[in-house]
Amino acid sequence: MTDRTDRPERISATQLLAKLADEGSWHPWDSQITALPDDAGYAEDIGRAREKTGLDESIICGEADVNGVRVAVVVSEFGFLGGSIGRDAGRRVVTAIRRATAEGLPLLALPASGGTRMQEGTAAFLQMVNITAAVVDHKAAHLPYVVYLRHPTTGGVFASWGSLGHVTLAEPGALVGFLGPRVYEGLYGEAFPEGVQVSENLRSHGLVDLVVAVDELGSTASRIIRLLVDPMVDAEHSRREPAGPSSGPSSAPGLSEGTVVESSAWDVVEQSRVPGRPGVSQLLRESADEAVELAGGGELNSRSGIILALARFGGHSVVVVGQDRNRQVPGSLVGPADLRLARRGMRLAQSLHLPLVTVIDTPGADLSADAEESGLANEIAHCIAELTALTVPTVAVLLGQGAGGAALALFPADRVIAMENSWLSPLPPEGASLIVYRDTDHAADMARSQGIRATDLHAAGIVDVVVSEAALGGFLPELGDRLAAELDALDDSTVEARAGWRTERLRRIGGVEI
Repeated sequence: MTDRTDRPERISATQLLAKLADEGSWHPWDSQITALPDDAGYAEDIGRAREKTGLDESIICGEADVNGVRVAVVVSEFGFLGGSIGRDAGRRVVTAIRRATAEGLPLLALPASGGTRMQEGTAAFLQMVNITAAVVDHKAAHLPYVVYLRHPTTGGVFASWGSLGHVTLAEPGALVGFLGPRVYEGLYGEAFPEGVQVSENLRSHGLVDLVVAVDELGSTASRIIRLLVDPMVDAEHSRREPAGPSSGPSSAPGLSEGTVVESSAWDVVEQSRVPGRPGVSQLLRESADEAVELAGGGELNSRSGIILALARFGGHSVVVVGQDRNRQVPGSLVGPADLRLARRGMRLAQSLHLPLVTVIDTPGADLSADAEESGLANEIAHCIAELTALTVPTVAVLLGQGAGGAALALFPADRVIAMENSWLSPLPPEGASLIVYRDTDHAADMARSQGIRATDLHAAGIVDVVVSEAALGGFLPELGDRLAAELDALDDSTVEARAGWRTERLRRIGGVEI
């Protein structure tokens, strides 16, 4: 099988650097490689590759300003033996990554490679382990690692450092996959299915965050990196009202008895279900200073509307994970794949030392046989466990519906904000009525008796802040301000203090000493 005719035109490493780097900012890091292998045929291949590309190896490393953001760069040259990685190229990548780590620089990797260099066999193959170890150490230093998968990226490069980005971008129409299609056809005697190993298909399955044209790469990458490395970008940012742990309504900032309406529990449930009620994507558009959606939002593996995004509220960069009912495909509820995306967001926040904001607005989890067999309960449990173990600041926003395990999986946090017409319950009231009364006629009674309203949860000390929905311009700006205020206060807190707040909330929930 040959490459599709509509594959993107390959751009050389030097051309790409010329597009990316601000004028005069590129500084190469590489030491010149002049040695040739002992094998005469292989030496001739190397010589021809050097003459063809003007480069000494398949990798170029250095540092540059990209739209004013200083980054370390590792870029492949596919024209040099298919961008393959041998020992010299592997050592060059490792050296560059470790230098970026030592100098505290974000790392932008731009692979275009067929994988391991076959002429060098196992020694080249194992370079992927060395490169991966360097990437792991870079990320352990809480430094951003952003990958841009170029056409083509296959084999061991894709299966190692090409798939480890905090954020993964890809070139439109690029061939991206583990096994090259011509190798597949040679091994199995049939063509690899068309359209599978394409960046857009990987995006639809949640394996790529954004598909970005080469000409837009600099602006997109710099924007993302700024969000990842600038927790407080505005030195003049004024502190909002501080928010500490509350023990009841009287001490919870943000709850105003004059503006928060004490509606009946069933009225709250009905208001939370009003078609077109703002969701997390609208919150990001209208209330965040800046936001970039990375994955989810109705893609094939996130058809419940689960969204992973980077955003900034009041100068604080955060990772956002939430469900948007307005993005939800009819009949698609939160399933195991959605919760795996949520867990990715948790790990992203922890890795980069960024606060995590979870947004809950879900009618419930997928109760299908497929969800059971794919480990729904296991994913809910691991979401709860990971949230409770995070050391970064966390804020949960109960935006509307909060039904069952899908809500519980995103609920544990240092601070919990609830909208006036939001609720939290083991099941939707209709489901609770079925269990207790064997009909749905008592749903309103169950909503009342279970104490599911935001105001009930606040009175019980489970919710810290209830935000009024009475604002004429909509409640999203007020919610955005409240989020910024909570992040301000959490920014001044210690890990130990936040652990104490979580313990106190658990004590209130359980009614026992912990």
